[in-house]
Amino acid sequence: MKIAVTSQNRRTITEHAGKCRKFWVYDIEQSQVVGKTLLELPIEQSFHESAPHQPHPLDAVQVLIAGGMGPGLSHRLAAKGIAALVTSETDPDQAVAAYLQGALTVGANACDHGSHHHHHHHHHS
Repeated sequence: MKIAVTSQNRRTITEHAGKCRKFWVYDIEQSQVVGKTLLELPIEQSFHESAPHQPHPLDAVQVLIAGGMGPGLSHRLAAKGIAALVTSETDPDQAVAAYLQGALTVGANACDHGSHHHHHHHHHS
């Protein structure tokens, strides 16, 4: 099994899955992480820029964890059999560990927007 996590800065889980071009891909065997590699995509292979029905480098994953994604990407991943999870967890390793334990907190979609891509996310703790 493979789990991809959006991480544009390679440290934390990125909010905007559609525009993200860096993903940590975890290899899972028997509910344990056995490998972790960084997948860096050219801009034309970001979900935002690539065609939904074309093969994609992330087609091999079963789960995509992100800080936020729009409904279009959610449907696109579902059509490929990929579970799209939106979480408030910010640490990729923690998110994958929690997912494997069935304890990942998944929330509503943070990026529910149409064609307006001039939005800012404000988080208040």
